Amino acid sequence: MKGRIGQMFATLKRRGEVALVPFLMAGDPDLDTTRALLLAAADAGADLIELGVPFSDPTADGPVIQRAGVRALARGTSLRQILELVADLRAGGFATPIILFGYYNPFFHYGPARLAADARRAGVDGLLVVDLPPEEADELWKPARAEQLDVIFLLAPTSDERRIKAVLRKASGFVYFVSMTGITGSKAIDTADVAGMVATLRRHCRLPVGVGFGISTPEQAAAVAEFADAVVVGSAITRLIEMETGSPSLVPSVGAFMRALKDATRRSAAA
Repeated sequence: MKGRIGQMFATLKRRGEVALVPFLMAGDPDLDTTRALLLAAADAGADLIELGVPFSDPTADGPVIQRAGVRALARGTSLRQILELVADLRAGGFATPIILFGYYNPFFHYGPARLAADARRAGVDGLLVVDLPPEEADELWKPARAEQLDVIFLLAPTSDERRIKAVLRKASGFVYFVSMTGITGSKAIDTADVAGMVATLRRHCRLPVGVGFGISTPEQAAAVAEFADAVVVGSAITRLIEMETGSPSLVPSVGAFMRALKDATRRSAAA
């Protein structure tokens, strides 16, 4: 039986459509706003949401997402509070799949088995741990799969065939292809190069392929939607949240931007 993530990709495949996956840092600027942003994302057409777990040493993230994590931690945002937020949304009928996106330190301190059970109970659909390679993942991967949570792993332009096979032995839900080397938000994506790398990956992979890092405009999202199954946008959304913090237009502005991204992926799929 497929979970919400698998069902979502199956539905989009039947429609000939590509998923939009926005990233939101939980607790930035506060958890009440995060709740409003999650609802706005769903209303804008987001197909799956990465909900960031703030951490003090986010080695893969650029300055924009680093600052978001700092703001969230300054607010006292905890993993327990994030799970409570997800549970509250699910109780209200929120149906969009949610992935907890973060680093292993907070997950380890929470307790891998406890996290898997609590995440499933809250209504989380998957886990993506940036700094947890498949060779070291069993401590979290086994209880997560026992709780029917998808575990999403990263592949990069530097991933060789051996690395691809190692990831695919444990990946579920989809594979997240990092479009460039380096940190998030550091440079624009070269869609022609990435398209070729994704084509190579598909020779090994039956799972949907999501592409992230370096996508910051609807035009870039549309270009990636021509060859990916999902388009992931993080830094551009987080930057807009930072710019609009304190303004009553924060949630409407971010919602409008996510809607423009989703409309772009739809136009690309239709073309």
